[in-house]
Amino acid sequence: MAKAEINVTYKINKSTGYRERIVKDFRINKYAYFMAMPVLLYYIIFHYAPMYGIMIAFKDFRPALGIWRSSWIGFQYFKDFLGSYYFWRLIKNTLMINVYQLIFGFPAPIIFALLLNELNNKVFKRTVQTVTYLPYFISVIVICGIIADFTDRNGVINDIIAIFGGERSTMLMRSELFRTIFVSSDIWTNLGWGTIVYLAALSNIDPKLYEAITIDGGGRWEKAIHITLPGIVPTIIILLILRIGNSMSLGWEKIILLYNPLTYETADVISSFVYRKGILEADYGYSAAVGLFNSIINFILLIMANKISRKVNETSLW
Repeated sequence: MAKAEINVTYKINKSTGYRERIVKDFRINKYAYFMAMPVLLYYIIFHYAPMYGIMIAFKDFRPALGIWRSSWIGFQYFKDFLGSYYFWRLIKNTLMINVYQLIFGFPAPIIFALLLNELNNKVFKRTVQTVTYLPYFISVIVICGIIADFTDRNGVINDIIAIFGGERSTMLMRSELFRTIFVSSDIWTNLGWGTIVYLAALSNIDPKLYEAITIDGGGRWEKAIHITLPGIVPTIIILLILRIGNSMSLGWEKIILLYNPLTYETADVISSFVYRKGILEADYGYSAAVGLFNSIINFILLIMANKISRKVNETSLW
């Protein structure tokens, strides 16, 4: 048999075997596939199918003409954005809020999970978990309404400031306070929910390790440093990589509900700028270009974070 015929036969057998394995796996795990189907459909319909619309970032898009009939303008929107007054302000605000969230927000669920892990009273532990989970399930609009009431001139926070001799002010009107309010409220709403993954990782640590260090005379601090933290380090690294890869995509909902023209200098980020340009000003092509630029930066950050993590401690997403 000729070499070409052998290669063709091998490829046919290989592809046939691959199809058979897929059919066999589907028969065995058909209920798991059915359960995963809604998730796959969600991403296909709402994330992958609309990706064809990215081309309006390179077109002088006119709704009356549609995407295909609108004229091409190349990278003009990207040039306009990179040369605009807003560019550095948006980049700075987006990065600064993300840096604050990484410094203060990212470690908060880790510390809270370690504290919960030390509780022996199960009833009290579950009560604390339930109370801290609740803000996550409250609507963003309600959360922002609570923040606005608390930071109002006659709100609770200003009452406390007045008790200690400070001056009352409408805190959401002060640009220097916006980042602090945004990050601290974000920690409050996501603290309990963020501990779920870490508590699951803590439950997988072998109890015999704690018994061994207890026999050696180690206390709670030694257990936390030498067993608990090393046991959840891989989970922390994976979540950190994901957080860095998504760092440029701050949610616009909370931003636009809290900011105002007086706080644009410190509050306006890329996602809120895209909202204003695309929805309020109907400049769809320009907003699509800015959104695509944002996605590219996120992709680069994700690749870099994963590569650095793989080199440093051999833990990575891929």
